[in-house]
Amino acid sequence: MTDEKKIIIDAIESKSKVFCDISDKIWDFAEVRFDLRNSADLLCNYLEQEGFTIERGLSGMNDAFIATYGSEGPVIGILGEYDALSGMSQSAGQCKKEVLVEGGAGHGCGHQLLAAGALAGAIGLKEYLSKAGESGIIKYFGCPAEESGSGKAFLARDGAFTGVDAFLTWHPMSETGAFGCSTLANYQVYFHFKGRSSHAAAAPHEGRSALDACELMNVGVNYLREHIVPEARVHYAYIDTGGPAPNVVQASSTLLYFIRAPKSSQVHDIYLRVLDIAKGAALMTGTSMELEWDSACAEYILNSTLLDAMYKNMVELGPVPFDDEDFEHARGYSSQLDDLTKNFLRSSIAKKFPGESRERLDLLASKPLLDDIVPLSISEEAMPGSTDVSDASWHAPTVQFVVGCYPQGTPPHSWQWVATGKSSVVHKGLLHSGKILALTALDIIKNPELLKKAKEEFKDRLAGETYNCAIPKDVISK
Repeated sequence: MTDEKKIIIDAIESKSKVFCDISDKIWDFAEVRFDLRNSADLLCNYLEQEGFTIERGLSGMNDAFIATYGSEGPVIGILGEYDALSGMSQSAGQCKKEVLVEGGAGHGCGHQLLAAGALAGAIGLKEYLSKAGESGIIKYFGCPAEESGSGKAFLARDGAFTGVDAFLTWHPMSETGAFGCSTLANYQVYFHFKGRSSHAAAAPHEGRSALDACELMNVGVNYLREHIVPEARVHYAYIDTGGPAPNVVQASSTLLYFIRAPKSSQVHDIYLRVLDIAKGAALMTGTSMELEWDSACAEYILNSTLLDAMYKNMVELGPVPFDDEDFEHARGYSSQLDDLTKNFLRSSIAKKFPGESRERLDLLASKPLLDDIVPLSISEEAMPGSTDVSDASWHAPTVQFVVGCYPQGTPPHSWQWVATGKSSVVHKGLLHSGKILALTALDIIKNPELLKKAKEEFKDRLAGETYNCAIPKDVISK
């Protein structure tokens, strides 16, 4: 490892307790969607102490911010998230489901780690630029509402990502490797139906059921599923069923729809057909329908040039340095996995480590923590999920990776991930991610040819398409 990169590693290690404490505090806050004041305050205050200038309140989001260091040179955007999940409250360190706050939120997707790991990367890079007198601009983007709300899409729509040369980010998972695939574009839309209440027995003919309209809409969309691209996904949830009284014709009812597909254009086409079905349901029931946008995000634009550069740093650093205590901690969770989950884990390991012997695969699958690096693999196929990192990826070459922070076999959005969220296992993972981020950013700054090649690939992948945020301009985050 070069002396330049050692400066970064040492800087992150010297402040490791600070980054881990910030992660734990964000875990404690467990704030959701756009209401993230405590988490944003904590990050902004520390970044300001470190010499970053803060711009806050972007795109109508009080808790979105950009922290900037440097005034000239390549502009490196590091994306941070810090939103939790509703209804995921769980005590830390418990190997059993134990609610901490009844009905409360919890960090079931590790965004407290994402925020702190991205912070570590930004500070590590800043320390190098300061000591070496190198040119380079760091922009830490504080991005609310990744879980639901697509905060980055609002930032992208309103121009916050303009002028960045490259974006870097990561996500905690149960393995360490490159994020080498695209994602599904996504629309999130409410359908509000309004009818007329009436006594369901004495005067049902006087009523117009909004709940009937919702049910008819769902039936219509179920028939649509056969006639859309097979990779598409259409999900719905009842937000309002009109009340608990069956003897009253429901005068209001609301559905929230998620519509996903590999391309934004496909999502838009499906959305228009779903909209027609909703209008038809209103006509059939004599009700009215009002549309309300929640959010949307685009598909992710890969950049294999930056993936290669990032992966070299990942390999040079090696796996996350777990010790015996970490393995013992994780075993408390992995020992509870059922046979179906264990079999799925073995199958997943076999796909991630192609060409390995059966004995080797069995060994990898048996570990409570995966302390190996997944071989680099790049696919043009979209994974069956969505992320608003995609909206940044339409503005500049973008690289993502994952770092093992959780026991194998435990899924995202689970009580196990919340419970593990303050352990030394996740602390080591977030520090490891910060190093990978900063080392890769340094490569981009120091090697103009790398950035040039990444931008050429970015242009080729867009193939003349330009970013178009699906969220209407008059829609505000909430």
